[in-house]
Amino acid sequence: MWTKNRYLSLYTLFLIVFAFSFLTRTILLVKSLSSLELTPLLLAKIYGVGFFFDCVTFSYFAIPFVIVAMLLPDKVFNSTIFKALAGLVGFVVTYLMLFNVIAEYTFFDEFATRYNFIAIDYLIYTTEVIRNIRESYPVNWLLGGILLVNIFVFIFVRKHLTTAFSGTSRLGQRCKTGFLFLLLPILSFFFVDISMNHISPNNYADELASNGIYNLAAAFRNNELDFNKFYTVKENDVVMSALKRQLTEKGNHFVSSDTNEISRVIQHQGTERHLNVVVVIEESLSASFLGTFGNSTGITPNLDKLADESMFFTNLYATGTRTVRGLEAITLAMPPLPGTSIVKRPHNENFFSWGSVMKDKGYDNKFIYAGHGYFDNMNYFFANNGFATVDRLNFAKDEVTFTNAWGVCDEDLFMKAIKEGDASFAKKKPFFSVVMTTSNHRPYTYPDGKIDIPSKTGRDGGVKYADFAIGRLLAEAKKKPWFNDTIFVIVADHCAGSARKMALPVKDYRIPLFIYAPALIKPQKIDRMMSQIDIAPTVLGLLNLSYTTKFFGKDILNDQVGQERAFISTYQKLGFIEGNRLLVLGPKKETGFYTFTKGFSGDDKTTEIKPQDDLLVNGLGYYQGAYYVYKNRLNRLVK
Repeated sequence: MWTKNRYLSLYTLFLIVFAFSFLTRTILLVKSLSSLELTPLLLAKIYGVGFFFDCVTFSYFAIPFVIVAMLLPDKVFNSTIFKALAGLVGFVVTYLMLFNVIAEYTFFDEFATRYNFIAIDYLIYTTEVIRNIRESYPVNWLLGGILLVNIFVFIFVRKHLTTAFSGTSRLGQRCKTGFLFLLLPILSFFFVDISMNHISPNNYADELASNGIYNLAAAFRNNELDFNKFYTVKENDVVMSALKRQLTEKGNHFVSSDTNEISRVIQHQGTERHLNVVVVIEESLSASFLGTFGNSTGITPNLDKLADESMFFTNLYATGTRTVRGLEAITLAMPPLPGTSIVKRPHNENFFSWGSVMKDKGYDNKFIYAGHGYFDNMNYFFANNGFATVDRLNFAKDEVTFTNAWGVCDEDLFMKAIKEGDASFAKKKPFFSVVMTTSNHRPYTYPDGKIDIPSKTGRDGGVKYADFAIGRLLAEAKKKPWFNDTIFVIVADHCAGSARKMALPVKDYRIPLFIYAPALIKPQKIDRMMSQIDIAPTVLGLLNLSYTTKFFGKDILNDQVGQERAFISTYQKLGFIEGNRLLVLGPKKETGFYTFTKGFSGDDKTTEIKPQDDLLVNGLGYYQGAYYVYKNRLNRLVK
């Protein structure tokens, strides 16, 4: 009988997985109600597709339990010791599932998505992440509360488990049933993928129809997606011709007529200006935080003042939603590839980069980071692409006044950057410093007494402290003999959040860019649309440097720069903006065409339109073209 069958334990496991998955989905559904246009059909899809993913998750989850049930003889399986061990395992499983409900809720609350690449990072970089969690949440109380609830949950589960350890069986019978169970994850591996959760144009609905644990495993598998396999493509000659046409601009020429060769010579008239360049990449600095973009909270007084004193770019879009995506775009000047950032990929050495150009011009290049540079593979990437690295380990005790989970506070970081500038100046070398901040990040802690918002009270405080620190950086730099020969570039790595009904909400990728050098550059406002990949070529243009480039970005100040365009992405969705049109490319060869209105108030006014072949060709020129160049090592210093 089934009640005497040892595989009853798998039935119990399935109920555990399903019950907690159902609970998580329902909680997240309630949280997302304001962002959903809920109908009975959509509700049925959310729970129906969600149940399918729960079953797939269970099939993977059950593998070790099936193997044990197949191989253990009755004498061992029905023994008192094994029953006790099974009870302990059951208690741990229910505890972990309860913990996952809390973890998924907090992850969804911050990122409006189920687990993805960010969750993978949280598992890999445990030191920073665990400390961040402890500084952000009452962890001990939560763990204790989960333990208490789990005691009552397990009392119910235990009743169903005990009857599984009293039957008799033969090995052949066990194996027949076991092989059927093992066939399920094998079929799932080959025939199920995360894109099957696409049930609606509303991104929240797609996320609700997923299973967080399955998504976590999918993120491990899909850290790099084959563009030609998963995305809409055209003939290579068509794509590369479109790319080269879009890369053509005044003052450059291609080095070869080869369709696949994007190298071109940038030639400027007059003397090169080997000025110092300090690039401050500010954590999560959305344009919507600034008063100059309409924010009325007054949390960015220094940046709002800087907007009137700088070359201020008002129509810049981040390429992604992660720090490493911003670092990739700014350093390599190339569009995002599906999957994880190149910064984190293996074999990411010797790219043609902003660092390689500056190094060839005699600059002292440094990547200066507030935390430990092994995080997100940053130190390795920069060390192998033209930079010396300076991170938390290089700060002396007297250089640190405040730290949190992510590193030293922004003020300490900026003072270190100034010292590094002094050292380069003493060697009579121009310096190029890329400075990555961390203070505008949960848990939003910073030194007391600096601003009028108490530490650890939320995002506004993090933004205002970051703004304060930038003000202090520029004030201290003005005291230095090298200040009048220095260009400061201040830009965000990405926005604070990009979670909306649509997978790629255009306005939530908009970030500010300041180029500040009061003795050298006249203040002005530039409204031309641009991408983070255009920053390096634009600054190199201001320096009047001549060089041979493999960049995909262009000098936005060039008066013949051509059609304005930008790039936005998640790790699977790729967006190409041209004018007020948006092309969205997705896995399983999905394409979407939209128009949108610009602004910061309310939801994006995005309207789906009929396919636009010119938009598709131009978008593929960059995305498919970038993938071809990357896979064939055509933007490396050594092929």
